[in-house]
Amino acid sequence: MPQSIPGPPTNLSFSHVGFYVHDLPKMEAFYTRVLGFVATDRGIARGAPIVFLSRDPKEHHQIILAEGRTGGPEARVVNQVALRAGSLQDLRDMADILEDESEVSQIDPINHGNAWSLYFRDPEGNRIEVFVDSPWYVEQPLIEPLDLSMSDDEIHDRTRSAYGDSPTFRPAEEWRAEFGEKLRAAGLPV
Repeated sequence: MPQSIPGPPTNLSFSHVGFYVHDLPKMEAFYTRVLGFVATDRGIARGAPIVFLSRDPKEHHQIILAEGRTGGPEARVVNQVALRAGSLQDLRDMADILEDESEVSQIDPINHGNAWSLYFRDPEGNRIEVFVDSPWYVEQPLIEPLDLSMSDDEIHDRTRSAYGDSPTFRPAEEWRAEFGEKLRAAGLPV
């Protein structure tokens, strides 16, 4: 009897997009000045400067700008497309689905502290992220391996123990309230 192939996950929603850029300060200035985004975090990820931007206190980032764009205007510039999943089990189910997809590459589970993610490349090499928010905020970027064979409780405990001593570690709701105040202070609707 043929093995049944699982269907696509039903509990995903669009979250954010990342762009590779040539001139990070210029692009950040444009997105903040012209489109009203506010920087939530910045740092170095995989050796390159990166900035996280948002206009929504419920979203740590809606746009990522990362240095590393190559080529001219015809070059690919999208860093990633991100989809929010409903649970860690949804992330595990997605990993199982991806393992059966021969055209998918670079499957990479990552713990960001503020989210648990599963990155992969689609058949044409575009980077996709499926993630679940953690209940905490910790300054980004943070990139550590994630073991999806662990239970939900083990993943929570591992994240809390790994990042709980960081001076920026706190409940995500607290961070969202503070960022909402920053948006209000900038005259943006919340």
